[in-house]
Amino acid sequence: MNIQIFGRNKCFDTKKAQRYFKERRVKFQYVDVDRYGMSRGELTAVKNAVGIAAMSDAPEVAYLAYDGDKLEELFQRPELLKTPLVRNGRQATVGYCPDVWKGWEST
Repeated sequence: MNIQIFGRNKCFDTKKAQRYFKERRVKFQYVDVDRYGMSRGELTAVKNAVGIAAMSDAPEVAYLAYDGDKLEELFQRPELLKTPLVRNGRQATVGYCPDVWKGWEST
């Protein structure tokens, strides 16, 4: 497994996600999205896995008509992303999803 957690330092679900993987001794890379953001490739990979609607419920994104515009807005303003975004290769989740992550452990 190659786990990446994109989150915020003050987000409780991000802390819970980190604790979940630490307790199972699964190595992960943590990225503070407020400080470092996400690359276009990472953002696109998460969008392909979960869909653009799941990544943000901010009105600043919802009013945009095209997915490309929404993705660009999220790239420019990572503070609009829901966290944690947890990525394992081509698979990804938004929020605290231990049931999904448990399935990743067996693969």
